[in-house]
Amino acid sequence: MIARSRQMALALTVVLAAGAAWQTREHRPPESGHPGASAVRDRGFTLVASGDVLPHSSVIDRARFDAGGSGHDFGPMLSGVRSVVAGADLALCHMATVYGADGEYTGSPDFKSPPEIAQALAATGYDGCSTASNHTLDDGTEGVRRTLDALDRAGLRHAGAARSEREARRVTLLRAGRAEVAHLAYTYGTDVAPLPPGEPRVVGLIDENRILADARAARKAGADVVVVSLHWGTEWQEAPDEQQVALARSLTAARTGHRPDIDLILGTHAHVPQAYEKVNGTWVIYGMGDQIAGAMTNHEGAPDLRGNQSTLGRFTFTPPERPGGRWEVTKAEFLPQLYDVDAGRVVDLNRALAGGAEHRSVRDRIRNVVLSRGAAKDGLVMGE
Repeated sequence: MIARSRQMALALTVVLAAGAAWQTREHRPPESGHPGASAVRDRGFTLVASGDVLPHSSVIDRARFDAGGSGHDFGPMLSGVRSVVAGADLALCHMATVYGADGEYTGSPDFKSPPEIAQALAATGYDGCSTASNHTLDDGTEGVRRTLDALDRAGLRHAGAARSEREARRVTLLRAGRAEVAHLAYTYGTDVAPLPPGEPRVVGLIDENRILADARAARKAGADVVVVSLHWGTEWQEAPDEQQVALARSLTAARTGHRPDIDLILGTHAHVPQAYEKVNGTWVIYGMGDQIAGAMTNHEGAPDLRGNQSTLGRFTFTPPERPGGRWEVTKAEFLPQLYDVDAGRVVDLNRALAGGAEHRSVRDRIRNVVLSRGAAKDGLVMGE
């Protein structure tokens, strides 16, 4: 749950500047047999985003089993959504934990995940991950360094955490089709005390003025589309809380000239799927849920199956008719998912209805939550 006092105490902020250095990555071409990305390349691009990757101890054990007992293999875990992820022009994940070292890997409450997960995310088709969460400082600055080093080795861009002041001033800029997409990421706070004075600003904290300044700087540096990932909200609450709704309204209302400063907001942290909503003409996902997590218990200490349910968001962006105009979302979709804790696999519920009434029930429940704020009237559909 968001604690205002903790947010005020944690005065870490990522500072971006218009003259910053920029990370750029060309998206890998989609594999043959995965239509979608190539079909829209001339007129725009597709972006796919997913929720928290939160490996509890049971998830780590499963990856060790899938690797045959030597190392960890998270690839099979993600194989069920590979076609959707790899079929997009740009795919973004949320790496909610940091990586451990020398076999010291732990789940909740202080997460230290095996670094092999970065390789699996890249092999699944992800291009980058947001890394700002309440767990970013679970292992201090060393944990941040190990995590970003591993993501770099896997070829994954990252946004939200930094190893140095210089890196904190640099935004991730990715190529999607012929568009430049800036990815910014922030969290409501962390679960540890602030770092001592003099330490680098290792994680971006949610601050409306800072987010807008960063978005405008990214736009001036050439970003056609600005995507903001926010680790926010009240855990186990399906409805967005007042802070989420108020911040979404403020951020989407901000404009420079004829364009909004932010083109898409991707929410994480709540552990359960939350609604999608078009706010001031901009799509907001309040919460995608946990893409990967062990069996979850809620704040009442009761097992809660919703903690293993999530969505993938998929958005088709079309270029403006005139230079300097907005890249418009011309198709908005959500794809319901389930992490099967027994099998240790992410399940695309639209492709797994052979699982019977139980899968259909979960899919329909997720759909009701996603559409609970009227997104259907603005064109949001359940994708396939």
